[in-house]
Amino acid sequence: MFKSALLAALTVAISAVCQPALAEGPSRLARSFSVSSTMNVINANTRTTAPFAHVRFCMDYPDQCQKGDGPNEVSLTPERQKQLSEVNGTVNRSIRPINDDAADNAGDVWNVDVSAGDCEDFALTKRENLMKLGWSPRTLRIAMARTGSGVGHAVLVVKTDRGDLVMDNRTNRIKGWRFTDLKIVKIQSGDNPRQWYTM
Repeated sequence: MFKSALLAALTVAISAVCQPALAEGPSRLARSFSVSSTMNVINANTRTTAPFAHVRFCMDYPDQCQKGDGPNEVSLTPERQKQLSEVNGTVNRSIRPINDDAADNAGDVWNVDVSAGDCEDFALTKRENLMKLGWSPRTLRIAMARTGSGVGHAVLVVKTDRGDLVMDNRTNRIKGWRFTDLKIVKIQSGDNPRQWYTM
């Protein structure tokens, strides 16, 4: 009972605040990845409730929440690596970071393809841009996390043959999830975007 209440409170706190984007400037492709040859795969173990804002997002954008076809892991070729870097950097520069909780009395609202938004909007826009480039939606999952300083944050996690990589609006560097400051709390299922799992 206590564990369920704690998880529910943590979910609310995470969805309420996002770490703001940091100005980092353009990165060189060779320096934009920090991936170990050691596999660093996220093991989600228990099904949990989706963030309420994601449920509303799926009602507004049902096409973004459909079960996808294709592989559940992408081979990280040089071309794919370049696409990840370009999408991450472009979206990080094109969206003005705001906390939409403060801007909207309706609470946290998740959107895609916006000119201003918070961390979930960055992650959803990156996901959509990669799908437009032909990436399997099964490889692209939103994760809710806490930063090293305890701030609620959301990122896009990409499942590759070199492990799970994090695309974060706070940096243009794409890192294996174990090499970030994030403590991931829950993550989408690759098979069904409407399903979420705890770590």
